[in-house]
Amino acid sequence: MRHLFLTFLALLWLALPGVAQTTEPTTPGPVAQILADNTALIERSSRTTIGPVIDALAASGDPAAAMVLDAWANRSLGLREADGTFFLIAESGDSYALRDITGADAGTAPKADITQLRPNAGVRGLIATALVQFQLADPDPAKRRVALESIARDPAPENLAPLRAAIANSPDPAMTRLERLLTLRFDPDPAARVAAIEGFGADLGLDLRGALNPLVATRRLAVAGTGAPESANVAATLTPGNDLPREEAYDILVAAGMAPARLTVADQRASLVANIADGAVGGIPLVQLDDQSARDRAYTALEAAGLAPSAATEDEVTAALAAHSFYDVYAEPDPDVTRAARDALDRIGMTVGAMQAADLGLDALSLASIYFLAAIGLAITFGVMRVINMAHGEFIMLGAYTGYVVQQVIADYTISILIALPLAFAVTFAAGVAMERLVIRHLYKRPLETLLATFGISIALQQIAKNIFGTQARPLTAPGWLDGAWVLNDVVAISYIRIAIFVLAMLFLGVFLFIMKRTRLGLEVRAVTQNPTMAASMGINPDRINMLTFGLGSGIAGVAGVAIGLFAQVTSEIGQAYIVQSFMTVVVGGVGNIWGALAGAAMIGGLQKGIEWLNPSNTLAAQTYMIIFIIIFIQFRPRGIIALKGRAAGD
Repeated sequence: MRHLFLTFLALLWLALPGVAQTTEPTTPGPVAQILADNTALIERSSRTTIGPVIDALAASGDPAAAMVLDAWANRSLGLREADGTFFLIAESGDSYALRDITGADAGTAPKADITQLRPNAGVRGLIATALVQFQLADPDPAKRRVALESIARDPAPENLAPLRAAIANSPDPAMTRLERLLTLRFDPDPAARVAAIEGFGADLGLDLRGALNPLVATRRLAVAGTGAPESANVAATLTPGNDLPREEAYDILVAAGMAPARLTVADQRASLVANIADGAVGGIPLVQLDDQSARDRAYTALEAAGLAPSAATEDEVTAALAAHSFYDVYAEPDPDVTRAARDALDRIGMTVGAMQAADLGLDALSLASIYFLAAIGLAITFGVMRVINMAHGEFIMLGAYTGYVVQQVIADYTISILIALPLAFAVTFAAGVAMERLVIRHLYKRPLETLLATFGISIALQQIAKNIFGTQARPLTAPGWLDGAWVLNDVVAISYIRIAIFVLAMLFLGVFLFIMKRTRLGLEVRAVTQNPTMAASMGINPDRINMLTFGLGSGIAGVAGVAIGLFAQVTSEIGQAYIVQSFMTVVVGGVGNIWGALAGAAMIGGLQKGIEWLNPSNTLAAQTYMIIFIIIFIQFRPRGIIALKGRAAGD
């Protein structure tokens, strides 16, 4: 009875619906079915045979497709030979940890039981292309960006459909732009390509120009007769000897197999000499072969008789050129596309030209701000004291080395620069005052002795700097926030250091104007500049003003040295690179006038950049032409752009 009862319970359990369902075979998903149907192809995959299988996996709609493709590309897909089942594998000692193609844990298996699939580079490339559609739809922006970069590196027509599908689900500006780039290259509809080209508007991107240029690329083509080639997008009709050299035109015919190679004089002579018979060649007596046309006829006769290789004489070349037409033909067959591409490139070219002019102007402005900083101190001392200070460049050097020393003590570059600027001013202000008290004040109204003395001081200061810091260039590092450049587009960019120097120059211009217009020192300086004798009679001490003025000009040169050292290596000769431009700035602008120094710096900076743009391979020529221009300029305007006014102006 007990056995009958147990049998009854077993039959009842099997009759339950849930239990009955577990005994039914499960239907494999699309990915599993594709893998099972193509096991042999997958196991021995090659780029030429596996494409349809990869495409079928990508188009299956199975959520497991992306995981399987990714595992296959990364050699994490294995095949169990015993039953032909595919697994996602990961090494685990001497075994593989297995997951089925849905990602569920499937235990482990010895490595000997599993064949690891190792696709070659070609197959991995096909898989990567198939994975793009999954990556583009991924919610992670980083993965979408990787997919876009992959497409941009190796664009292909098959990327268009997944791109458009991804855009339909989640519009993205970068994705939309890439879709237009691929559309203008690969879409079979010319109207869509034209619309894509026109959709870029004022875009100046290098990738856009790279996509448009092949659409307007041409090749030379020759056809028999005078009619234009059928179904060809003709860019230009060429006339040999006019638009196209005759030699090049005939070479096109030879390369296309439409004419024999040209006969050279040496080959013709050798063939004629080798075939002399009974005082004639090819039926033409030797005495008549002093004429080129007769030699050509003789060679043609030898050709007809099979005694000379086929080659074209000059008459035959002329006849062949006359029998053919020559064209420049676009590689792109649709004329509407090439017209749109050409118009877009012309528009981009005009905009790029304007942007290049703007970029050149920004470079000139940046250089002018550097020259202004370097020259403002010289403009003060030269304008007020009439002292030609040949050591002004060494005050720039002292400022640069001050910044370097501060950075050796303070590691934070931002703090070190903020400390170096006022410290450089103080150091060079003190050096300038000492120089004025010890040397300059004894040489007033003796310009030649002043020039020689300051020149000697310049050499001495350079040698002292070499003894202290050595001859090797020292770095003055800019803070991290000054790294890089302000990029407006692919053409216009200006470094943040140059922007900072421009701001510093404008700041010093403002400080100088405040001192000169709003302080007692400025009033006294202006009085001494206008008329030293009258200023002295009003109770102003010209010696004190000269000392402070010289110190102020030297201090500003020190600040300029810190700014210049941020983009130039600090050496003992750093100031010499700017002393000539500083003097030219002061002379051209107008002695003793800050606005003149500003105008002079703008002229010198713009002129130098303009000459360098015209002759970029020779910067020394730019310096030479600039000096010649300035010599001519001061012949017509000896007092500079903004001349000094007042009774002392003619001193």
